[in-house]
Amino acid sequence: MDLRFTGEIWFWRGPAPWHFVTVPDEECAALESASSLVSYGWGMIPVTARIGGTDWTTSLWPKDGKYIVPIKTAVRRGEKLEIGDTVTVHLTVAA
Repeated sequence: MDLRFTGEIWFWRGPAPWHFVTVPDEECAALESASSLVSYGWGMIPVTARIGGTDWTTSLWPKDGKYIVPIKTAVRRGEKLEIGDTVTVHLTVAA
């Protein structure tokens, strides 16, 4: 499954702070329908993600009935991204 969407980068100040982009509702519905086939536990879905010219492997996290994409520090630095920036995210769900 390949998905493409735009979203805003936001910051979570948890015990281990992270930056994320929330997957829109329509794409979340598609992911939810495939989650039982690809999730490795806790609802996590392994993906290859791309923003700009940077690809990385990660897992989508379930949060508040949606999925969120963690944006690694190396990706943010390499693409010169900040909190509040709107980005286009390409996801390929790993089988």
